[in-house]
This record gives sequence, C-alpha cells and structure tokens, in this order.
Amino acid sequence: MPALHDFTTWQPLLRLLYAAHAEALTAPGGHVAGQIGPGGWSVPLPFRAPRPGRASQVSDNQEQFDAVGRLVDALKENGDADVSFVVEASPLPGGVRLHLISLGSSAEPGVATAHPGTLLLADGALPEPVRRLPEPVPGAGPAPSADGELLRRTLRERLPGAVGASAEEIAAAEARLGVPLPAELRSLYQVVRGRYEDWDDLREPYDTVGCELLPLDEVYVADAASRHVLWKFGAMEAVVTGPEDAVQGLVGSPGWIVFGDNGGGDRIAVDLTPGPDGHVGQVIIIGHEGNIGAGLVADSLTDMVVHRHFDGRPVRTVERPPLVAHVNHRSVPSIEAAAHPGLEVLSLGVWKKEPLSLSPVFGLPRLRTLSARPGTLADPREIARLTHLEYLELPPAEWRALLDAGAVPPGLLAAGIEAHRQRDNPLRTIDLANEILALHGRPPVADVTVLEGVAS
Repeated sequence: MPALHDFTTWQPLLRLLYAAHAEALTAPGGHVAGQIGPGGWSVPLPFRAPRPGRASQVSDNQEQFDAVGRLVDALKENGDADVSFVVEASPLPGGVRLHLISLGSSAEPGVATAHPGTLLLADGALPEPVRRLPEPVPGAGPAPSADGELLRRTLRERLPGAVGASAEEIAAAEARLGVPLPAELRSLYQVVRGRYEDWDDLREPYDTVGCELLPLDEVYVADAASRHVLWKFGAMEAVVTGPEDAVQGLVGSPGWIVFGDNGGGDRIAVDLTPGPDGHVGQVIIIGHEGNIGAGLVADSLTDMVVHRHFDGRPVRTVERPPLVAHVNHRSVPSIEAAAHPGLEVLSLGVWKKEPLSLSPVFGLPRLRTLSARPGTLADPREIARLTHLEYLELPPAEWRALLDAGAVPPGLLAAGIEAHRQRDNPLRTIDLANEILALHGRPPVADVTVLEGVAS
C-alpha cells in the first residue's frame, strides 16, 4: 500500500495539478488546494468531456481517477477519514511544496474544501437548536383514531403469514431504548416483527404498513444526537413551534421512536412529544436532507395503517416575526426591518448598497448568531456590542479587524471563517483560526506536514 506521507504517493496527482495550474502556481502567492476522502474528493482538475453521443466514463479521466485512487488507498491504510492539501511552487524547476493538513479536535471538517470548518471554542458545545428539548403540552393525548386492538386485528387479516415479535423480544427492545414501546407500536410488532428473512416479497409488508418497517432490534430514538448537525448549519436554524403546529420544530426528541423508512432515506416515527395541535402517538416523517423539524403523516398508527392516511392535516399559516432573518438584495431589505426582540439569527448576504451598521440589533436579548459576507459590515468592530453571540461567521478581513481591535466577543461557542475556496490560501486561514482559538485557550486547529519534490 502507498504511504500517505510519501511524496511519491502524491506525485501522479501533483503532476496533473502542476500541468493544469502552472501559471497560477508560479505567480506570487499562488497555490492550489483540495480535499480527498474515501467517499469522494474535491480536486481542482478539469474533467474531459465525453465524445458526442456517449455518456461520460471513468476511462475519459483515467489518469485523475488513478492518481486520486492511490491516495484513497493510502488513507485507508493509514486509518484516516480524509486529508486536505495545499500545493505551492518551490524554487526547484518544476518543484512543488505539498502541505498535508490533518484537523485536530478544535474544528469540524470543512465541506468539500481544504479550509477548516467551524472552530469549536468550548468543549462539548452544541448549537442552540440541538440543545433544545421538547416543550410539555398539557392535556395532549392520543388521537380518537388510535386503536391498538383494531390495528392488531387488521394486520393479522392483511398479513396472515406474518411472524410477530415475542414478549421477550419486545422487552429486550424496550430495555435497549430505555422507554416502553407506545401501545400501537407494540401492537404492530406483536403481529409483524420486521425481519427481512420472514418475507419472500418485501413489498407485501411495505404495502400493508405503508413504509419499510425496521426490524424490532433496529428501532431507535431519534433524539438530537441521532441527527448529526454541523455547527455551520445548526447555528443558522431556530426552533419554532406555534400553537397551530402538530409537530414540534426540533432537531430531535426523546419521544420520537423511529420504526420505518419511506424508501428514500426519510424516517418514519411515532411521536410521543407532539406540538400543541398534535396527538401523543401520532406518526411523523423526519427528512434526511434537513437539519430540523418533522412533518405529520397521520394522527395515529391506526390511522396510517388501517385507514391509509399519509398526508397529515392542513397547516394554518400564521404570520409572526421570523426568528431567522436573511438580509440581502432580494430578501429582508435592511437590518432595521429584521430587528425585533425575538430575533435569534442574522445573516447578511449579497448586498449591493452601502455597508450596514449593526446598531439596530444592539441589545437584542436572543441574537445568538451572526453571519456576514465580505463588504456587508460598515464597521466589524460593532460586533463587540452583540453580547449574546454564540456563533460568528465572518470573512478573513473582518476577523482580522476584530482581532486587531481586541473586539472578538468573549462568549462565543463556535466560529466560522468564510474563506473563498480557491482564492484564499487555506494555510493563511489556518493561521487566522489559530489566533481565534488561542483567545479561547484552545489547541491549534491542525497539524501540517510539509513534503517537497519535483511534480513531474
């Protein structure tokens, strides 16, 4: 197996990168950066288009696949999940200096980039939406349609050959979950235990139950920890549950008991912690592409299986000030228009007018996240007046202004550097990240190994 920190392992890829970016690499400050992992890679190389009338094939870009494949093999041998790299020119003719970046515990990985992801400024800190637990709903109870006996009888009629779970298997599942199975879910598994080997045709239980039923020993609690949410995304969300909502707008809940899948990666669960307009034991769907919230499927498991209801109920539209505001040239027109006491997240996007002052949001008690694109802030030092910030994402120049002024908010739990993927050198981003981390007594963001040689 090729060694990850052996220059010759990288040489085929470096040869391709040097040929594609020779002018950029030899310019002052020139560099090329990328990221490689067993599941995919982000490498700045052009793909050759297929011949007209033919689909693209691996052979069209065989050199690139072979060069990256050597590095994927080295990663697997080394036990690493991925590696980021920066290539710079060296004084040797055709020479390059290769920087291999290994992130430590002070940052989340970047998303398809060599730049470090979110800086973690406090041990174990989580975005506010991830920390939120369900609110109690006094008086909430099962839907009138919930009927465990009818559900059990109907399943036996429709699946006469089904194998049910034993009392011992149900008890073992409850011990593993730490909660009793809801009554209707217990009735379901008493008739059909969900093992794939019990069926010659898996469409039969799917068509009857209305989803891909998980085996009983794979049923799990979809609490917040089960839905891994990066700080970069979680900090930009807000938990919103109004009196008109059947489902609480959470990342996860100790009352969401997942028992199925819709066949596309979205999970089906029984909800024991409903919203104000919901029912205990209602069926919800947890999307695999979102970070927060779930949708109502049916008021009860009986309603879904027996009565074939899958579309929830109409949701009333209630206008209220948004907890997350996106100020940009197409959305919210100003910071003044976004400001209200409940505002939690302020995002400053593409802006074509004069830079903005943050004064309208000074003193807002719940403002915990600020994200700003380059050139949107009139004076980055005003950020020091936002005393409740937990997450701050800024471009390098704005971070430099804060650091030089000693104005980095002391209460931050996490921070993001919005660097341009190729234009900004990840090595400079790492230096900046280490300054921010040092303010919070955190270790450096990454280990950098330098290798040097001739690309060709």
